Amino acid sequence: MNIIQENIDDVNAILKVKVAEEDYLPKVEITLKDYQKKASIPGFRPGKVPAGVIKKRFFKSVMVDEINRLLTDSLNSYLSENKINVLGNPLPKRDENLIIDWDNQKEFEFTYEMGLAPEFSVELSSKDKFTYATVRVDEDLISKYVTDIAKRYGKVEEAETTQEGDLTNGDFVELDAAGEILPGGIFNSSSLFLDKVKDAGTKKALLGLKKGDKAILDAQLITDTRTDLVSILNITKERAESIACKIQYTIKSITRLNPAEVNQEFFDKLYGAGVINSVDELRAKVKDELSVMFVNDSDRKLYNDVVEHLMNKINFNLPTEFMKRWLLTMNEKTVNAEQLDAEFGDYQKAMKWQLIESKIVKDHNIQVSNDELIEDVKTLILQQYGQAGFNPSEEELNDTAKRVLKNEEETKKIAEKLFGQKVMQLFKSTFTLENKEMSYDDFFKSNK
Repeated sequence: MNIIQENIDDVNAILKVKVAEEDYLPKVEITLKDYQKKASIPGFRPGKVPAGVIKKRFFKSVMVDEINRLLTDSLNSYLSENKINVLGNPLPKRDENLIIDWDNQKEFEFTYEMGLAPEFSVELSSKDKFTYATVRVDEDLISKYVTDIAKRYGKVEEAETTQEGDLTNGDFVELDAAGEILPGGIFNSSSLFLDKVKDAGTKKALLGLKKGDKAILDAQLITDTRTDLVSILNITKERAESIACKIQYTIKSITRLNPAEVNQEFFDKLYGAGVINSVDELRAKVKDELSVMFVNDSDRKLYNDVVEHLMNKINFNLPTEFMKRWLLTMNEKTVNAEQLDAEFGDYQKAMKWQLIESKIVKDHNIQVSNDELIEDVKTLILQQYGQAGFNPSEEELNDTAKRVLKNEEETKKIAEKLFGQKVMQLFKSTFTLENKEMSYDDFFKSNK
């Protein structure tokens, strides 16, 4: 078997694979002999079918299968031995004039198109400066977080009159221009969180109501999201975009979440008996937790800034037409050419960053060991067991972690997470970071 590579440009190449009879015939003959031993053909006893009958019936299909196997194996070996970094996989070149005579040909030539990963360099330098934004964990933020926790541990009760934060349930009915119920119009029983009502006038009309009371609402102002309006009124997305009518809302029930009392029982529920013994200790604990929690958000913002910087700084060509063809081939049942053209820009950006990140990982010899995978899984398991009140032994932890890592998809996700963490550590230790503390609202507005 002979393979010849012809480079078209820096990112496109052709592979010509020549297959001679001696490449496939020995394996074909072995397979046919095996068929002869097992074949059950009318008119012949099992194992006694003449070799000529077997060859006539099965030779072509066995030859085609063997040549296809040879092509796959030889292409993979060629790419591996020559350390060729390809994008996707080689694809058979479309040639409408190519006709293979499987009945008479003994030698074959196959041509494949191949997309090559571009050559480029990535320089990470301390001369590059980035803002490392952090969330200011102030007293107001701590108070809000404590209130949110208290709500999560609170009790849901029926209420007599509506107030801020209540969940109401009732009938939404469309009215005509005269304020009468419109026959055949909107009629739907649904729930409405009063916190989702942003219009001041609409909110005012809904507060202080009792069961059975009615409120006349402008349909467009019931909620500020079209998705919620579709659900509340049971209408189409198209109608939700342009709806202009009055809606009568009749309150049928009012539900209120009363926050848990912040006392010793509450502390013990959160952290275990005796761990926290006062409101001050709780607030100090919450401050520490928030500071740790927001590190992930700060890292994510820095990561996005670095990605944008490197994507703008590093330029290289990609085998665009090959990539489109490869994507269509791999996803022919779910994606058509028109969809691909519309989404290809995003795919191209993702591919560019994937190549840059892979280059960074290779240049800096970033690796994730099996021990690191196991330890990360064990940490996740301990967190889950801790929430359920279990305390597994080290042996149980190791066995469970190994079972989890038998799942290739799960292992891939964990490895990608650990690689990402190590790349982030590299960024933080290499670039010059200027710390900037921001309020909670300003921080997350800047990340939208």
